[in-house]
Amino acid sequence: MEFTQIISLFAYGTEAVGVLVVLVGASYSSVVFVRHFNKVPEGVAYHTFRRQLGRSIILGLEFLIAGDIMQTIIVDATWQNVAVLGLVILIRTFLSMTLHLEIEGRWPWRQAADEGPRDGGSDRR
Repeated sequence: MEFTQIISLFAYGTEAVGVLVVLVGASYSSVVFVRHFNKVPEGVAYHTFRRQLGRSIILGLEFLIAGDIMQTIIVDATWQNVAVLGLVILIRTFLSMTLHLEIEGRWPWRQAADEGPRDGGSDRR
C-alpha cells in the first residue's frame, strides 16, 4: 500500500469519526433532553440540549476539517482542491465560531478575558 493510500484511509477515517461524533452527540443530547424535559424548570432542558448538541457539532466539524486537510494536502494536492479546501475551512470555521457564540454567549477569544487569571493569583505583571 502506498503512502497516499494510507493517508487517504486515515482521512476518510477521520471524517467518519467526525460524522460519528455528531450522530452520537445528537443522540445523547436528545435522550438527555427527553429524560429531563419534565423534571427541570421550564427552558433549562432546552438550553442544555442546545449546548450539548452545539458542542458535538463543533467537535464533529473539527474532525471533518482535519480529514479534509489530510485528503487535500497529501492525496489530491491540486490548486483547485486547495482552493475548495480553503473555502470549506472558511465556511466550517464560521459555523464553529457562530455556534460557539450561540452556545457560550461570547466569542471564543473572549473566554480568557472574561474568566480572569487562571492561576488564581493576581493580575500583576
